[in-house]
Amino acid sequence: MEFLVALEPEPGTDPEDVERLGRQLRNELRALDVDDVAVLDGGPPPEGSKSGTAALLTEWLVTLSAGGGVLVTVIGTLKEWLSRRGAAHKVTVTIDGDTLELSNATDDERAALVETFVRRHQPA
Repeated sequence: MEFLVALEPEPGTDPEDVERLGRQLRNELRALDVDDVAVLDGGPPPEGSKSGTAALLTEWLVTLSAGGGVLVTVIGTLKEWLSRRGAAHKVTVTIDGDTLELSNATDDERAALVETFVRRHQPA
């Protein structure tokens, strides 16, 4: 299974902080039971960004060969990573065109969204 993970830091985040945040999140993902976390180049700038503004979106293609429990672990790691940051960062997970956005939602809202998303993408 392959899926896209994208980090969109809070607007106005310094480019050095963006790079640091991206490295931290990628390292946490690589520490999991995943086959690969490949960096994708570029991507469109975040919606609403001004012309000439560098894209603040960091994206990775995550590859799994283990069972469906690893997807749950990856999403749990993303939730924990976001909860340790006080800023309004967003992380999205996209599988086959279906996107889950993790952001400043309450824990209950986020848990319900994650449960529905994971259920849709569990191996048969």
